[in-house]
Amino acid sequence: MSPDNFLSVRGIRKSFGLVKVLHGVDLDLPKGSVTALLGENGAGKSTFVRILAGDHQPDAGTIAIDGSQCSFRTVAQSRQAGIRLIAQEIADAPTLSVAENIALGALPSRYGFVDRGNMRAMAARALDALGAELPIDAPVSGLRLGERQIIEIARATAGASKCLIFDEPTAALSDAEAQRLFALIQRLQRSGVAILYITHRLDEVFAIANHVCVLRDGRVSLKALTRDVDQATVVNAMVGREVSSQHETYSHAPKGQGAVLETENLGSAAFTDVRLSIEPGEILGIYGKVGSGAPELAGALFGETEFTRGTLRINGETVRFRHPAEAIRRGVGFLPADRARDGLLKTRSVAENLAAPSWKRLAKRLMMFRSFEEKAFRTWHATLKVRSSPDGSEQISTLSGGNQQKVLLGRWLEAGSTMLVLIEPTRGVDVGARQEIYAVLRNLARTGRSILIASSDYEDITEVATRAMVMVRGRVVAQLAQNEISTERLTQAAGGGADA
Repeated sequence: MSPDNFLSVRGIRKSFGLVKVLHGVDLDLPKGSVTALLGENGAGKSTFVRILAGDHQPDAGTIAIDGSQCSFRTVAQSRQAGIRLIAQEIADAPTLSVAENIALGALPSRYGFVDRGNMRAMAARALDALGAELPIDAPVSGLRLGERQIIEIARATAGASKCLIFDEPTAALSDAEAQRLFALIQRLQRSGVAILYITHRLDEVFAIANHVCVLRDGRVSLKALTRDVDQATVVNAMVGREVSSQHETYSHAPKGQGAVLETENLGSAAFTDVRLSIEPGEILGIYGKVGSGAPELAGALFGETEFTRGTLRINGETVRFRHPAEAIRRGVGFLPADRARDGLLKTRSVAENLAAPSWKRLAKRLMMFRSFEEKAFRTWHATLKVRSSPDGSEQISTLSGGNQQKVLLGRWLEAGSTMLVLIEPTRGVDVGARQEIYAVLRNLARTGRSILIASSDYEDITEVATRAMVMVRGRVVAQLAQNEISTERLTQAAGGGADA
């Protein structure tokens, strides 16, 4: 083992029951280097890093730190060795302050009591290193998803870590926040920290990683210096085949059928004077970065948040949703930005998750049986290409992010929703599952469903939208027809380079 490697693993194997997840994984993490770990959802990435973090123990294989073999039976032992995991799923304490969350697990004390002054100073230093300005005494529950992600990163980088594992760290960050994170990673790299970076965004890999390792079906399918490979090679290693950039397109011509959903001068604290309309079979993309107001607008269309002025009409009738249940009754389905916190029933089965909004309709004499839910799931299992058992009996948390998202889509198909409002529909979803979700959305539009996508990911808009709007600081600054939608036009408008 090279003395330049902080961590070396050999022959790591792991099974859960009869399911073999890892089949002998080898990997080195050099000091002062960034290694990108890639793979489709379900490839074994999460299990592998959980082993390094002490959450899981391997069935076989060895782990060496600075050339000496070790084993981690607990997360504390892994952290003591200098390894910290910044997980994709945020695990903060919402009722505690920003400073308390950053110091969790390492609260400074004085005379047996928490040293709050030292704690606040430590939190301020960690946030300064990220170039982030957050109210350190405010409770975390009032922060947006991207700010909570920054707190997770600050907590991990506040100590003297020797190896940092980032799992999809930019999924909830703005462009500016992501750039500050990349600058921090480069500083950590120069100080000798070994970094393992998990992402689905290949542009990030080629921007910051020195090495790339790809897992496919629990095995290493590619290990190389980043400079020696291109994106096509990496994608091929991930999926085991070439993924064509060509796909069946979908277009929508206005038919004058009347709008399923329309707004006039809709406004709130997050957005103002929004006018939009969506016909049956149309896919409207609303592109906006953090602070644009796009997700808040989408939430207001479902009753998740309230608008304070303007008019919302569903099928020509003026409505004002006080609660999402009212929107559901009007045929509106919704995918939240944070599916783990706001969308999934984590301890319930896949079938239960899909059937949840339809329980009242599926029940017989107020009794709900598992067979009713399983029958509903079977209806959509093949249509949505969910990788699960046909009856959906396993727990939803065992599915990959892309398959969880498909189940949440199926939830609204079973409920008979004719209008779908989706926020960040492919966040944390791998390249193969992305294309499957895009195909599902096109097919749903062909059946006459109306779809609104609010996203900070330009690919969501360029791939499927038949019309696009760009929002900046709560206002619509550009309207684009389908033949005008491009990455360049979206990013230019979002940067203030286009007019409404």
